[in-house]
Amino acid sequence: MKEIKMDENDHELLRELKKDSRATVAELSKKLGMPRSTVHERILRLRGNGIIKRFTIEEDYKKTGLPTMAFALASYDPQQKLNQHDVANEVAKIPGVLGVYIISGEWDMLIKIRGKSIEDIGTTILDRIRSVKGILKTYTMSCFEVVREEL
Repeated sequence: MKEIKMDENDHELLRELKKDSRATVAELSKKLGMPRSTVHERILRLRGNGIIKRFTIEEDYKKTGLPTMAFALASYDPQQKLNQHDVANEVAKIPGVLGVYIISGEWDMLIKIRGKSIEDIGTTILDRIRSVKGILKTYTMSCFEVVREEL
């Protein structure tokens, strides 16, 4: 994959868009001290090069009824003769699963889960994740507080 050359202005523009992707070109121009046409061209270039993949929202999970977060480590079962990527994709389809990461080390996957309560997350893990063919075992860690999370 070809690395895209970016300067400090591009990085600053990305930081501002991460804070508020609804900011207008005029607002960004004023905040960054760049002409509007330059900001507009940079955004188009960053999108065209795939650096900006999409504009999205940050959900307030407490307000939407999913205040509890946990991470589960999962072991892949090679005896099932399934592709590990296919197993990870099946886990990713489960409601409440926000992220599935294939990792190295003793465990094969890291799974980010949200639910109404720790009991709700437990049900997701016990009844849904552990029933996915290709998952051997799991280890769950509750999250007490999110200090920083970048989208």
